[in-house]
Amino acid sequence: MKTAAIIPARMGSTRFPGKVLANLGGKPIVQWVWERTKASKADEVIVASDSEEVIRAVQAFGGNAQMTSPNHPSGSDRIWEVASKLDCDIIINVQGDEPFMEPTVIDQLIDIMQETPAPDMATVVVPSTREQIANNPNSPKVVVSADNTALYFSRSPIPFLREGGTDMPLYKHWGIYAYSSAALSKFVSLPESPLEKCEKLEQLRALENGMKIKVIKTNFQSIGIDTPEDLIQAEQHLKNLK
Repeated sequence: MKTAAIIPARMGSTRFPGKVLANLGGKPIVQWVWERTKASKADEVIVASDSEEVIRAVQAFGGNAQMTSPNHPSGSDRIWEVASKLDCDIIINVQGDEPFMEPTVIDQLIDIMQETPAPDMATVVVPSTREQIANNPNSPKVVVSADNTALYFSRSPIPFLREGGTDMPLYKHWGIYAYSSAALSKFVSLPESPLEKCEKLEQLRALENGMKIKVIKTNFQSIGIDTPEDLIQAEQHLKNLK
C-alpha cells in the first residue's frame, strides 16, 4: 500500500504569523518537519501551502512542495487537494509546526492503517495527568476504548472526576492523523458537524458520522510551535539534545 505524508504549512497563523518559516537552530521549522517526516517509511513527502514564500523555502532545501488554495477551512481540506491527485492508499497529515516529530510515530500510523480490517483513521495520544492538562483548553483530551478506539475528543477535562470517583490518566491528543484515501475523501465532503462547531475540533466530525479512529499511545513528548514562546522552548530543547 502506497503512503503519502503531507505537511500543511500556512503562513497565516493567528497566534504566530509565519511560524512555519521561523528560524529554529539555523533552519526554518518546516524544514525540520520535512526532514523528520522524510526519515519515516512514507513513500512520498509533500509540503502543501498557500504561500509562494513557503513553496520557495521548501524547494530551496530540496523538498517537494505544492501550491494549494488559500480558501481551505482546515488542514484536512488542504492535504486532500494534494492527495486527491496522487496514487496512494494511506495519507498522513503531519502538522507543519512539529519540528521534533518522531519518524517512528509516523511508521506506527502507517502500520495500523495496513491492518485488517483497517480503520478509517488513526491518530496519536500521550498519557498525561489531570494537573498538567485538565484546565488547558488548548490541549484536547481523548477518551479511549479498551480496543484503543477514540470515543470522544474534548477541550474539557474528560473523563470528569466526580467526588468519590477513581481517577485515571488523561490522554492528550497529538494532532497527527492517518487516513485511508476513501476516508479522507468522505471526511472533507461532510459538512461541519454540531459537535465540531461546539468544541472547534474537526475530528469530532468523523466520530459524529460513524467513522472509526484508532489510537496509538506513545510517551514521546513533542513541542508544537504555536507561539513565539514555544519557539524559545524549542530552541532550549534543541540545545539540550545537542
